[in-house]
Amino acid sequence: MYSENYKKIDFFGICYIIFIGDLLMKLIKREGYLNKLINVVGTPDIKVITGIRRSGKSKLLESFKQYIEENINNYNIIHINYNLKKFASLKDDLKLYDYVADNYIPKMHNFVLIDEVQMCKNFENVINWLHAEEKYDIYITGSNAFLLSSDLATLFTGRTFSIDIYPFSFKEFMKYYNYDDIDIAFDKYVINGGMPGSYVYNEQNDKYKYIEDVYNTLIIRDIKEKYNIRNEKILNNLGNFLMDNISNITSTLNITKKLNSQKDYISDKTIKKYIDYFCNAFAFYKIGRYDIKGKRYLNSLDKYYLADHSFRYAILGTTNIDYGRVYENIVAIELLRRGYEVYVGTLYEKEIDFIAQKRNERIYIQVSSNISDDLENETFKREVTPLLKIKDAYPKFLIARTRHDDYTYEGIIIKDIAKWLANDK
Repeated sequence: MYSENYKKIDFFGICYIIFIGDLLMKLIKREGYLNKLINVVGTPDIKVITGIRRSGKSKLLESFKQYIEENINNYNIIHINYNLKKFASLKDDLKLYDYVADNYIPKMHNFVLIDEVQMCKNFENVINWLHAEEKYDIYITGSNAFLLSSDLATLFTGRTFSIDIYPFSFKEFMKYYNYDDIDIAFDKYVINGGMPGSYVYNEQNDKYKYIEDVYNTLIIRDIKEKYNIRNEKILNNLGNFLMDNISNITSTLNITKKLNSQKDYISDKTIKKYIDYFCNAFAFYKIGRYDIKGKRYLNSLDKYYLADHSFRYAILGTTNIDYGRVYENIVAIELLRRGYEVYVGTLYEKEIDFIAQKRNERIYIQVSSNISDDLENETFKREVTPLLKIKDAYPKFLIARTRHDDYTYEGIIIKDIAKWLANDK
Protein backbone atom coordinates (compact mmCIF):
# COMPACT_ATOMS: atom_id res chain seq x y z
CA MET A 1 0.00 0.00 0.00
CA TYR A 2 1.41 3.39 -1.03
CA SER A 3 0.58 6.82 0.32
CA GLU A 4 -0.70 9.42 -2.08
CA ASN A 5 2.55 11.41 -1.86
CA TYR A 6 5.03 8.58 -2.11
CA LYS A 7 5.20 5.74 -4.53
CA LYS A 8 8.10 3.42 -5.23
CA ILE A 9 8.32 1.13 -8.25
CA ASP A 10 11.40 -1.03 -8.14
CA PHE A 11 12.26 -3.42 -10.95
CA PHE A 12 15.94 -4.00 -10.33
CA GLY A 13 17.69 -4.00 -13.64
CA ILE A 14 15.10 -1.78 -15.29
CA CYS A 15 14.31 1.40 -13.41
CA TYR A 16 13.66 3.00 -10.05
CA ILE A 17 11.05 5.73 -9.78
CA ILE A 18 9.96 7.98 -6.94
CA PHE A 19 6.89 10.23 -7.04
CA ILE A 20 6.68 12.98 -4.43
CA GLY A 21 3.51 15.00 -4.96
CA ASP A 22 3.66 16.23 -8.55
CA LEU A 23 7.44 15.92 -8.78
CA LEU A 24 8.80 13.01 -10.79
CA MET A 25 12.37 11.89 -10.17
CA LYS A 26 13.49 8.91 -12.18
CA LEU A 27 16.73 6.98 -11.90
CA ILE A 28 17.67 4.50 -14.58
CA LYS A 29 20.14 1.70 -14.04
CA ARG A 30 23.38 2.47 -15.87
CA GLU A 31 24.33 -1.11 -16.53
CA GLY A 32 27.75 -0.57 -18.11
CA TYR A 33 29.10 1.40 -15.16
CA LEU A 34 27.42 -0.83 -12.57
CA ASN A 35 28.88 -3.95 -14.18
CA LYS A 36 32.36 -2.44 -13.97
CA LEU A 37 31.90 -2.07 -10.21
CA ILE A 38 30.46 -5.55 -9.86
CA ASN A 39 33.40 -7.06 -11.76
CA VAL A 40 35.94 -5.69 -9.24
CA VAL A 41 34.11 -6.70 -6.05
CA GLY A 42 36.62 -8.31 -3.71
CA THR A 43 39.75 -7.04 -5.46
CA PRO A 44 42.28 -5.17 -3.28
CA ASP A 45 42.05 -2.02 -5.42
CA ILE A 46 40.75 1.31 -4.18
CA LYS A 47 37.81 1.87 -6.54
CA VAL A 48 37.48 5.53 -7.56
CA ILE A 49 34.44 6.82 -9.45
CA THR A 50 35.36 9.95 -11.41
CA GLY A 51 33.62 12.22 -13.90
CA ILE A 52 32.19 15.68 -14.33
CA ARG A 53 30.08 17.08 -11.51
CA ARG A 54 26.40 16.04 -11.53
CA SER A 55 26.97 13.23 -14.01
CA GLY A 56 25.57 10.56 -11.69
CA LYS A 57 28.47 9.32 -9.54
CA SER A 58 26.46 9.37 -6.30
CA LYS A 59 23.51 7.61 -7.90
CA LEU A 60 25.83 4.93 -9.28
CA LEU A 61 27.16 4.33 -5.76
CA GLU A 62 23.55 3.98 -4.52
CA SER A 63 22.80 1.47 -7.29
CA PHE A 64 25.89 -0.48 -6.34
CA LYS A 65 24.78 -0.49 -2.70
CA GLN A 66 21.42 -1.88 -3.79
CA TYR A 67 23.19 -4.58 -5.81
CA ILE A 68 25.20 -5.64 -2.74
CA GLU A 69 22.06 -5.85 -0.61
CA GLU A 70 20.24 -8.00 -3.14
CA ASN A 71 23.02 -10.26 -4.43
CA ILE A 72 25.85 -10.69 -1.90
CA ASN A 73 25.65 -12.80 1.22
CA ASN A 74 27.28 -12.03 4.55
CA TYR A 75 27.87 -8.36 3.76
CA ASN A 76 28.32 -5.26 5.89
CA ILE A 77 28.02 -1.83 4.23
CA ILE A 78 29.63 1.22 5.82
CA HIS A 79 28.22 4.08 3.75
CA ILE A 80 29.21 7.72 4.32
CA ASN A 81 27.54 10.36 2.15
CA TYR A 82 28.97 13.79 2.91
CA ASN A 83 26.03 15.44 1.18
CA LEU A 84 23.96 14.47 4.23
CA LYS A 85 23.99 16.41 7.51
CA LYS A 86 24.25 13.21 9.60
CA PHE A 87 27.88 12.82 8.47
CA ALA A 88 28.93 16.44 9.05
CA SER A 89 30.85 15.48 12.18
CA LEU A 90 33.17 13.15 10.25
CA LYS A 91 35.08 15.78 8.34
CA ASP A 92 38.55 15.08 9.64
CA ASP A 93 40.62 11.99 9.00
CA LEU A 94 40.71 10.60 12.55
CA LYS A 95 36.95 10.88 13.08
CA LEU A 96 36.21 9.24 9.74
CA TYR A 97 38.64 6.43 10.46
CA ASP A 98 37.10 5.83 13.89
CA TYR A 99 33.58 5.74 12.40
CA VAL A 100 34.57 3.11 9.84
CA ALA A 101 36.48 1.06 12.41
CA ASP A 102 33.56 1.18 14.88
CA ASN A 103 31.19 -0.12 12.20
CA TYR A 104 33.46 -2.95 11.04
CA ILE A 105 32.04 -6.44 11.57
CA PRO A 106 34.52 -9.35 11.66
CA LYS A 107 34.02 -12.36 9.39
CA MET A 108 31.86 -10.38 6.99
CA HIS A 109 32.54 -8.75 3.61
CA ASN A 110 32.94 -5.13 4.75
CA PHE A 111 32.19 -2.61 2.00
CA VAL A 112 33.24 1.00 2.57
CA LEU A 113 31.33 3.45 0.35
CA ILE A 114 32.29 7.11 0.71
CA ASP A 115 30.55 9.78 -1.36
CA GLU A 116 32.23 13.20 -1.85
CA VAL A 117 35.30 11.99 0.02
CA GLN A 118 37.15 15.28 -0.51
CA MET A 119 34.89 16.90 2.11
CA CYS A 120 36.93 15.08 4.76
CA LYS A 121 40.15 16.91 5.60
CA ASN A 122 43.18 14.74 4.77
CA PHE A 123 40.88 12.08 3.29
CA GLU A 124 43.83 10.38 1.61
CA ASN A 125 45.17 9.39 5.05
CA VAL A 126 41.97 7.52 5.91
CA ILE A 127 41.80 5.70 2.60
CA ASN A 128 45.43 4.63 2.87
CA TRP A 129 44.99 3.48 6.51
CA LEU A 130 41.91 1.43 5.64
CA HIS A 131 43.51 -0.05 2.56
CA ALA A 132 46.64 -1.06 4.48
CA GLU A 133 44.53 -3.07 6.97
CA GLU A 134 43.30 -5.31 4.12
CA LYS A 135 39.89 -5.66 5.79
CA TYR A 136 37.77 -3.42 3.60
CA ASP A 137 36.45 -3.29 0.04
CA ILE A 138 36.74 0.45 -0.68
CA TYR A 139 34.69 2.58 -3.13
CA ILE A 140 34.85 6.38 -3.24
CA THR A 141 33.53 9.30 -5.28
CA GLY A 142 34.73 12.87 -5.13
CA SER A 143 34.72 16.34 -6.58
CA ASN A 144 36.83 16.11 -9.68
CA ALA A 145 38.98 19.17 -9.07
CA PHE A 146 40.01 17.59 -5.74
CA LEU A 147 40.17 13.94 -6.78
CA LEU A 148 41.77 13.86 -10.21
CA SER A 149 42.79 10.79 -12.14
CA SER A 150 46.23 12.32 -12.49
CA ASP A 151 46.51 12.67 -8.71
CA LEU A 152 45.48 9.14 -7.71
CA ALA A 153 48.95 7.61 -7.85
CA THR A 154 50.29 10.22 -5.42
CA LEU A 155 47.21 10.38 -3.17
CA PHE A 156 46.91 6.67 -2.51
CA THR A 157 49.65 4.17 -1.76
CA GLY A 158 47.49 1.24 -2.93
CA ARG A 159 46.50 0.39 -6.47
CA THR A 160 43.49 2.32 -7.75
CA PHE A 161 40.81 1.24 -10.20
CA SER A 162 39.10 4.21 -11.88
CA ILE A 163 35.63 4.18 -13.38
CA ASP A 164 35.02 7.22 -15.56
CA ILE A 165 31.42 8.46 -15.58
CA TYR A 166 30.04 10.54 -18.44
CA PRO A 167 26.72 12.40 -18.73
CA PHE A 168 23.81 10.42 -20.18
CA SER A 169 24.35 8.88 -23.58
CA PHE A 170 21.65 9.12 -26.24
CA LYS A 171 20.68 5.53 -25.47
CA GLU A 172 20.26 6.38 -21.77
CA PHE A 173 18.32 9.52 -22.71
CA MET A 174 15.88 7.39 -24.73
CA LYS A 175 15.55 4.97 -21.84
CA TYR A 176 14.92 7.75 -19.34
CA TYR A 177 12.10 9.30 -21.38
CA ASN A 178 10.80 6.00 -22.82
CA TYR A 179 11.11 7.26 -26.39
CA ASP A 180 10.02 4.91 -29.18
CA ASP A 181 10.66 7.29 -32.07
CA ILE A 182 14.42 7.51 -32.51
CA ASP A 183 14.24 10.62 -34.72
CA ILE A 184 12.17 12.64 -32.26
CA ALA A 185 14.42 11.44 -29.43
CA PHE A 186 17.60 12.49 -31.24
CA ASP A 187 16.32 15.99 -31.99
CA LYS A 188 15.45 16.36 -28.30
CA TYR A 189 18.84 15.00 -27.17
CA VAL A 190 20.71 17.46 -29.37
CA ILE A 191 18.94 20.31 -27.60
CA ASN A 192 18.75 18.91 -24.05
CA GLY A 193 22.05 17.06 -23.74
CA GLY A 194 22.95 14.44 -21.16
CA MET A 195 23.06 16.21 -17.78
CA PRO A 196 20.42 14.17 -15.90
CA GLY A 197 19.73 16.78 -13.22
CA SER A 198 18.22 19.06 -15.87
CA TYR A 199 15.60 16.49 -16.83
CA VAL A 200 13.36 17.26 -13.86
CA TYR A 201 12.58 20.69 -15.35
CA ASN A 202 9.87 21.12 -17.97
CA GLU A 203 10.85 24.48 -19.45
CA GLN A 204 13.92 24.62 -21.70
CA ASN A 205 15.17 27.82 -20.07
CA ASP A 206 14.98 26.16 -16.65
CA LYS A 207 17.00 23.21 -17.95
CA TYR A 208 19.71 25.53 -19.24
CA LYS A 209 19.66 27.55 -16.02
CA TYR A 210 20.37 24.36 -14.05
CA ILE A 211 23.24 23.45 -16.41
CA GLU A 212 24.66 26.97 -16.21
CA ASP A 213 24.57 26.77 -12.42
CA VAL A 214 26.42 23.43 -12.48
CA TYR A 215 29.09 24.98 -14.66
CA ASN A 216 29.50 28.20 -12.66
CA THR A 217 28.98 27.04 -9.08
CA LEU A 218 30.62 23.63 -9.27
CA ILE A 219 33.12 23.40 -12.12
CA ILE A 220 34.43 26.99 -12.11
CA ARG A 221 34.29 27.20 -8.31
CA ASP A 222 36.13 23.90 -7.85
CA ILE A 223 38.88 24.96 -10.25
CA LYS A 224 39.28 28.31 -8.47
CA GLU A 225 39.54 26.65 -5.06
CA LYS A 226 41.84 23.85 -6.15
CA TYR A 227 44.33 26.10 -7.95
CA ASN A 228 43.86 29.39 -6.04
CA ILE A 229 42.88 31.33 -9.17
CA ARG A 230 42.14 34.98 -8.48
CA ASN A 231 41.13 36.22 -11.92
CA GLU A 232 37.84 34.42 -12.57
CA LYS A 233 37.16 36.59 -15.62
CA ILE A 234 40.04 35.04 -17.58
CA LEU A 235 38.95 31.55 -16.56
CA ASN A 236 35.40 32.25 -17.76
CA ASN A 237 36.58 33.83 -21.01
CA LEU A 238 38.81 30.86 -21.72
CA GLY A 239 35.97 28.41 -21.05
CA ASN A 240 33.68 30.38 -23.36
CA PHE A 241 36.34 30.39 -26.08
CA LEU A 242 36.82 26.62 -25.87
CA MET A 243 33.04 26.08 -25.97
CA ASP A 244 32.69 28.28 -29.02
CA ASN A 245 35.49 26.41 -30.77
CA ILE A 246 34.70 22.77 -30.06
CA SER A 247 35.96 20.62 -32.95
CA ASN A 248 38.42 23.32 -34.06
CA ILE A 249 42.17 22.79 -33.93
CA THR A 250 43.31 24.81 -30.92
CA SER A 251 46.55 26.71 -30.42
CA THR A 252 47.39 28.20 -27.02
CA LEU A 253 49.20 31.05 -28.79
CA ASN A 254 46.09 31.92 -30.81
CA ILE A 255 43.91 31.76 -27.70
CA THR A 256 46.34 34.05 -25.88
CA LYS A 257 46.23 36.58 -28.73
CA LYS A 258 42.44 36.47 -28.77
CA LEU A 259 42.07 36.99 -25.02
CA ASN A 260 44.77 39.67 -24.93
CA SER A 261 42.89 41.53 -27.65
CA GLN A 262 40.07 41.72 -25.09
CA LYS A 263 42.55 43.30 -22.64
CA ASP A 264 42.84 40.18 -20.48
CA TYR A 265 46.67 40.18 -20.73
CA ILE A 266 47.70 36.63 -19.93
CA SER A 267 50.62 34.45 -21.05
CA ASP A 268 50.33 31.37 -23.24
CA LYS A 269 51.86 29.30 -20.41
CA THR A 270 49.04 30.35 -18.09
CA ILE A 271 46.47 29.57 -20.80
CA LYS A 272 47.91 26.09 -21.15
CA LYS A 273 47.68 25.57 -17.38
CA TYR A 274 44.08 26.78 -17.29
CA ILE A 275 43.12 24.46 -20.15
CA ASP A 276 44.65 21.58 -18.20
CA TYR A 277 42.55 22.61 -15.19
CA PHE A 278 39.36 22.42 -17.27
CA CYS A 279 40.37 18.96 -18.52
CA ASN A 280 41.27 17.81 -14.99
CA ALA A 281 37.76 18.77 -13.92
CA PHE A 282 36.37 16.74 -16.86
CA ALA A 283 34.64 19.83 -18.30
CA PHE A 284 36.63 19.31 -21.53
CA TYR A 285 38.44 16.36 -23.08
CA LYS A 286 41.61 16.87 -25.07
CA ILE A 287 41.94 14.91 -28.32
CA GLY A 288 45.46 14.78 -29.75
CA ARG A 289 46.48 14.36 -33.38
CA TYR A 290 47.95 11.35 -35.19
CA ASP A 291 49.80 11.40 -38.52
CA ILE A 292 48.41 8.39 -40.40
CA LYS A 293 51.08 8.31 -43.11
CA GLY A 294 53.99 8.93 -40.76
CA LYS A 295 52.48 6.69 -38.07
CA ARG A 296 53.35 9.10 -35.29
CA TYR A 297 51.59 11.15 -32.64
CA LEU A 298 51.79 14.91 -33.00
CA ASN A 299 52.51 17.09 -29.99
CA SER A 300 50.78 20.32 -30.96
CA LEU A 301 47.44 21.74 -32.06
CA ASP A 302 44.93 19.58 -30.20
CA LYS A 303 41.14 19.64 -30.20
CA TYR A 304 38.93 20.02 -27.15
CA TYR A 305 35.43 18.64 -26.69
CA LEU A 306 32.86 19.43 -24.01
CA ALA A 307 31.85 16.71 -21.57
CA ASP A 308 28.29 17.49 -22.64
CA HIS A 309 27.20 19.70 -25.50
CA SER A 310 24.39 21.24 -23.42
CA PHE A 311 26.97 23.40 -21.60
CA ARG A 312 27.55 25.25 -24.87
CA TYR A 313 23.88 26.17 -25.15
CA ALA A 314 23.54 27.06 -21.47
CA ILE A 315 26.56 29.40 -21.43
CA LEU A 316 26.69 30.77 -24.99
CA GLY A 317 23.03 30.54 -26.00
CA THR A 318 21.26 28.68 -28.80
CA THR A 319 21.44 31.36 -31.48
CA ASN A 320 23.18 30.13 -34.64
CA ILE A 321 23.58 26.53 -33.51
CA ASP A 322 26.34 24.83 -35.52
CA TYR A 323 24.97 21.31 -35.76
CA GLY A 324 28.12 20.00 -37.42
CA ARG A 325 30.24 20.90 -34.40
CA VAL A 326 27.62 19.68 -31.95
CA TYR A 327 27.34 16.30 -33.72
CA GLU A 328 31.12 15.97 -33.74
CA ASN A 329 31.20 16.71 -30.00
CA ILE A 330 28.51 14.08 -29.38
CA VAL A 331 30.45 11.45 -31.37
CA ALA A 332 33.74 12.29 -29.61
CA ILE A 333 32.25 11.81 -26.14
CA GLU A 334 30.42 8.66 -27.23
CA LEU A 335 33.68 7.12 -28.46
CA LEU A 336 35.32 7.89 -25.12
CA ARG A 337 32.28 6.52 -23.31
CA ARG A 338 32.65 3.28 -25.27
CA GLY A 339 36.24 2.94 -24.12
CA TYR A 340 38.12 4.00 -27.24
CA GLU A 341 41.41 5.84 -27.32
CA VAL A 342 40.58 8.75 -29.65
CA TYR A 343 42.75 10.91 -31.92
CA VAL A 344 42.27 13.39 -34.74
CA GLY A 345 43.82 11.98 -37.93
CA THR A 346 45.96 13.89 -40.42
CA LEU A 347 46.81 12.62 -43.91
CA TYR A 348 48.21 14.63 -46.83
CA GLU A 349 47.02 17.91 -45.25
CA LYS A 350 43.54 16.42 -44.92
CA GLU A 351 41.85 15.84 -41.59
CA ILE A 352 40.00 12.73 -40.44
CA ASP A 353 37.72 13.69 -37.57
CA PHE A 354 38.50 10.64 -35.45
CA ILE A 355 40.78 7.65 -35.26
CA ALA A 356 39.34 5.40 -32.55
CA GLN A 357 41.44 2.54 -31.18
CA LYS A 358 40.74 -0.24 -28.71
CA ARG A 359 43.34 -2.99 -28.38
CA ASN A 360 43.80 -4.30 -31.95
CA GLU A 361 40.70 -2.55 -33.25
CA ARG A 362 40.88 0.69 -35.22
CA ILE A 363 38.17 2.68 -36.98
CA TYR A 364 38.22 5.91 -38.95
CA ILE A 365 35.29 8.29 -38.63
CA GLN A 366 34.09 11.43 -40.37
CA VAL A 367 31.13 13.32 -38.90
CA SER A 368 28.72 15.54 -40.82
CA SER A 369 25.51 17.28 -39.81
CA ASN A 370 23.75 16.33 -43.03
CA ILE A 371 24.57 14.78 -46.39
CA SER A 372 22.45 14.69 -49.48
CA ASP A 373 21.17 11.45 -50.98
CA ASP A 374 22.99 12.58 -54.12
CA LEU A 375 26.44 10.99 -53.87
CA GLU A 376 27.80 13.67 -56.22
CA ASN A 377 26.89 16.35 -53.69
CA GLU A 378 29.88 18.56 -52.81
CA THR A 379 29.39 18.15 -49.06
CA PHE A 380 29.35 14.38 -49.41
CA LYS A 381 32.49 14.34 -51.56
CA ARG A 382 34.30 16.65 -49.14
CA GLU A 383 33.56 14.29 -46.25
CA VAL A 384 34.51 11.01 -47.95
CA THR A 385 37.65 12.24 -49.75
CA PRO A 386 39.96 12.01 -46.69
CA LEU A 387 38.65 8.51 -45.90
CA LEU A 388 39.24 7.34 -49.48
CA LYS A 389 42.89 8.39 -49.22
CA ILE A 390 43.51 5.98 -46.33
CA LYS A 391 45.03 2.82 -47.79
CA ASP A 392 44.87 0.39 -44.86
CA ALA A 393 42.01 -2.08 -44.36
CA TYR A 394 40.56 -0.75 -41.11
CA PRO A 395 36.83 0.13 -41.23
CA LYS A 396 35.88 3.62 -42.36
CA PHE A 397 32.64 5.38 -41.37
CA LEU A 398 30.82 8.54 -42.30
CA ILE A 399 28.38 9.35 -39.50
CA ALA A 400 25.72 11.89 -40.42
CA ARG A 401 22.03 12.67 -40.05
CA THR A 402 20.87 10.47 -42.93
CA ARG A 403 17.63 9.12 -41.39
CA HIS A 404 18.33 5.94 -43.39
CA ASP A 405 19.69 2.47 -42.67
CA ASP A 406 23.40 1.84 -43.23
CA TYR A 407 24.72 1.83 -46.78
CA THR A 408 28.18 1.85 -48.34
CA TYR A 409 30.09 4.00 -50.79
CA GLU A 410 33.47 2.82 -52.10
CA GLY A 411 33.90 0.68 -48.98
CA ILE A 412 32.92 3.52 -46.60
CA ILE A 413 29.99 2.69 -44.32
CA ILE A 414 27.48 5.54 -44.12
CA LYS A 415 25.67 5.54 -40.77
CA ASP A 416 22.84 7.62 -39.38
CA ILE A 417 24.11 9.26 -36.20
CA ALA A 418 20.95 8.57 -34.20
CA LYS A 419 21.02 4.85 -35.08
CA TRP A 420 24.76 4.64 -34.36
CA LEU A 421 24.29 6.26 -30.94
CA ALA A 422 21.30 4.06 -30.07
CA ASN A 423 23.19 0.86 -30.91
CA ASP A 424 26.24 0.84 -28.63
CA LYS A 425 27.47 -2.61 -29.63
